Amino acid sequence: MDRPFPPASRRTLREEVLVVLSLSLLASAVFAIIDLLSRPLRGVIVSTYPNVGLATQLASIAFGLAPVWLVFYLIRRSGEGTEPFGLTWDRPALEIGEAAAAASVVAVVGLVIYLGAIRIGVNRFVVPVPPLGHWWTVPVLVLGAIQAGLLEEVIVVGYLIRRLEQLGWRVPAAVAASAVLRGSYHLYQGWGGFTGNVALGLFFGSLFVRWRRTWPLVIAHTLVDGLAGAGYIAFRGHCVFGACIH
Repeated sequence: MDRPFPPASRRTLREEVLVVLSLSLLASAVFAIIDLLSRPLRGVIVSTYPNVGLATQLASIAFGLAPVWLVFYLIRRSGEGTEPFGLTWDRPALEIGEAAAAASVVAVVGLVIYLGAIRIGVNRFVVPVPPLGHWWTVPVLVLGAIQAGLLEEVIVVGYLIRRLEQLGWRVPAAVAASAVLRGSYHLYQGWGGFTGNVALGLFFGSLFVRWRRTWPLVIAHTLVDGLAGAGYIAFRGHCVFGACIH
């Protein structure tokens, strides 16, 4: 019979957090900072999807979920289970309702910050969709939104905030660290992307602390990314509140 592992020391937890983040969003933050410092903001277009074919898109999405798999493996192997990380799926109707409410707030506030940042020239124009003109554009958009929701919310909110609390961080500091990390790996978009995502991180982190559930945040993030892509497709070639969509 397998014996449960003893509780991990703080040193082990710190190393675990650094490994998980280095394989995922901490690396993205470093590359985003390099990108911010390497190119101008005004008039530059960036895409959240590579300009590659379907097979590469699917492979990128699938392997991009490996850090999420790693988190589930670590918390299962440690014997902690999913509940302390808010990853127990036991109230689907409630969680979907909470997700829809959170997504509506994020979509409105995020759009205002993004368009304002574009207009004053402190953000790059972001193309939030896979290459257009293919039958698989929308399916890959949906899969990419799911991947982003899982990767960011499971790791940056449920996992990271819980681990920082275990390391002795106060709740406000843990939420703030999570939010700053979220903003940092969006710096490739510019200062508007950073500001908007720090605000999103504080909002989602506060909801996690209050609810102690991560799935509503995963669903909300997926909805927001999907709506952003659908909005881009629908309004491409038009100007919205002074910002023209290319």
